[in-house]
Amino acid sequence: MSEFERSLVNALNTAFREANKRAVAHRIKQSRFTSQVVDVLVDSLDPEYYLAIECKSISLEKGAKALYFSQHFTVDGRGVHQLIHMREYIGLSGRRGILAVELRKGQGKRREVHLIPWCTVIRRFDSGAVGFSVEEIESYPSIDSGILNALRQVSEMESEECGQDGY
Repeated sequence: MSEFERSLVNALNTAFREANKRAVAHRIKQSRFTSQVVDVLVDSLDPEYYLAIECKSISLEKGAKALYFSQHFTVDGRGVHQLIHMREYIGLSGRRGILAVELRKGQGKRREVHLIPWCTVIRRFDSGAVGFSVEEIESYPSIDSGILNALRQVSEMESEECGQDGY
């Protein structure tokens, strides 16, 4: 488990506990013999917190200008893109999908995490776009304002942009 994923799970569980929310975030153990559809799952009876979160991290210090669908996501041995697997899982599970992007800015500088609604990600992918620029990523809710607040903002964006079913 990456440090980013671990810290996201801890932040979610701390926020749920402090806000008395009945939800739990967890990471499914990954091994080389089992596929992992998403990085973080949140279980809750509250649909707002019933989530599937994919985590991606890019280094601005190393010159990253964007999160690319071709570079930062995988394609399996059958040629199926990771986002296709995620779309199927999210559709079947009924979870709300979120792409969490960590922007690493270099040693001694604060990392930022932005949350992008799943419907925005999949619509962008389906349109043939190459990904999201750093500036676009920074326009999405940051967990710096509180992770539950960011989740609420993502939910509102999702409803406005994609309707109730998320697509």
